Amino acid sequence: MKLQRLLVALTVVNIVLLAFSWAQSRTVAAQGVAPVLRGRALEIVDDRGRVRASIQVLPARAQKDGSLSYETVLLRLITEKGRPSVKIGASEESAGLALSGPSGTKDTYVQLGAKGNASSLTLRNEDGREQILKP
Repeated sequence: MKLQRLLVALTVVNIVLLAFSWAQSRTVAAQGVAPVLRGRALEIVDDRGRVRASIQVLPARAQKDGSLSYETVLLRLITEKGRPSVKIGASEESAGLALSGPSGTKDTYVQLGAKGNASSLTLRNEDGREQILKP
């Protein structure tokens, strides 16, 4: 008889704990979407853990010619073979968009850029033919 009372008491405790847990999970779900996601960088990975997209803030640094580059925000979209095929960058000095050809190509790309007071569009094929458009 004592064993039966113990089992009933444990069952009641388990049901109360389950109800409490369920009520809390419903409360968390009801809070909705967080208004802001903050961080230093963002990476989106595929099922194999490979980075397929990233957003980074690159610090200012010295260039080969001795000038200083500006801090830059860079978005990269990366193919399944690891090639960053789409890049969008922005800094105080310039902004640009680069679209690269598929994996296996080196010189096929489109670049659209604005630096200072000038802008340009560069089109290049794998065979080396290139066209630069400037206003």
